[in-house]
This record gives sequence, C-alpha cells and structure tokens, in this order.
Amino acid sequence: MQHKHQSKFGAKATKATPEDAAREQLIRAIETRHSVRQYIDQPIRPEHRQALQKAIEQANAEAHLNIQLVCDEPQAFQSFLAHYGKFENVRNYLALVGPKGKDLDELCGYFGERIVLQAQQLGLRTCWVGGTFSRRKARVQVAHGQKLVVVIAVGYGATDGRRSRSKQLSELCNTHGLAMPGWFKEGMEAAMLAPTALNQQHFIFTLSKDQTEVVAQSTGGPLSNVDLGIVEYHFEAVSGHKVTGSAIERLGSQ
Repeated sequence: MQHKHQSKFGAKATKATPEDAAREQLIRAIETRHSVRQYIDQPIRPEHRQALQKAIEQANAEAHLNIQLVCDEPQAFQSFLAHYGKFENVRNYLALVGPKGKDLDELCGYFGERIVLQAQQLGLRTCWVGGTFSRRKARVQVAHGQKLVVVIAVGYGATDGRRSRSKQLSELCNTHGLAMPGWFKEGMEAAMLAPTALNQQHFIFTLSKDQTEVVAQSTGGPLSNVDLGIVEYHFEAVSGHKVTGSAIERLGSQ
C-alpha cells in the first residue's frame, strides 16, 4: 500500500491552487533528490528527453547560457577519475557551459539545479560532477569565450541515492539573534537539502534586521560559487523571497 508523502515544510489547509500544487511537487523533488552515481543501462525516453530539452532552452534563454544535453555518450565517464568516483553506466549528462565571467559559476548552479529538480519530477536521477569525468572526452560544444563549468550525470537510477548529512541550521544562517519568520525557515530548510561539492555546505544566508532582505554568501571551497547558485535556487523557490545581490538579481537588471 502506498503512503502519501508528507512534506517537512508543511501543507496549507486551504484549497490548493495550481501554484500551490506546483510548489508542493517542487518541495517533494527537493526532499527526494539525492546524488546517484549508478544508473541502469536504459536510454532516456523520448518524452523525458523532450521535457529536459525544453527546460534547458528556457534556462539558456533566461541566463544567456549554453547548457547542453548529451545523450548516449559513455566516454566522458569511462576515465580513471570516473571509476574512482564510483560512477556506473553514465551515458547521459548535462554540460553546463556559458560565457566566461564572474557570475558564470553561480548562474550555472542556479539554473542547473532548476533543471535537476525538473528531471527528478520526471523520474530521472542526477549527480553534480565537478572533477571526476573526462573534460577532453566530453562531447560538448564550447565556443570561443565560453567555459565548461561542470556536468550533471542524468538517467534512470539503479538506486534513489540517500540523504547526506547536513550542518545545523544555526551554522548556515545569521538572523542577528532574532526569531526567524516562517518563510525564511522554510527557505533555509530547502537550502540545507541542496547538493554541494563534497557536501561541504560552505554558504551562509543573512536576514536583515528588519527581516525584509536576504543575502547569501559563499564561505569558500571548491566550486563554492556553483554551490551558491544551487542553494539560492532552493531558497528562492520554496520561500518565495529573492536573494539580494545575487548573480540572478544582476542578471535581471541587465
């Protein structure tokens, strides 16, 4: 017998709108998404491939990126590094490519994670990969002035993965000693579930004293700006509040 998933973020008692339903589906994807390194040897179904391609096109249009879906290409994950990373049957991946610049890593994190959570809702599994793949063998088009930041393995998982350990909420945010509002707490709980390189969680969210603005900062480490974009997407998508001073905000002001 199936049991209905109960979100840790709580449910509204009022009649759900389509927006509420979409938010609950996103929250479920956040809670159930875990890094998966082993996949079954099955091509991505055409309807799922089409949905991914649509999500990629939307992200590229919004952020001026060149994210690419590479299918049926095993060479990038047949190197020693990939075996060291315990990857199996990775034949599909998202290549996060864009124009070089100070905001590129953060934008790739933000929009890459948006696609990851859409993939999760399709029944696909994913894993962010920064170093344990062959950049030379990856079938990716990188134009002059562009950079391949990371890739994301994608496919039908041999497992669903498992949740990583997290730091305490108090270690990842600063509220100036004030009680945090519900929307901020929910956003932080979502950020705590975000994937980060080596599970390092090198970020901190600061809530202004008047509780009207949120700023997120990296505290350093490998791929920390990619991680910053990932956690910012989780926070904004669940809390409904924008992060001030982010690459996403700067993108909107261009």
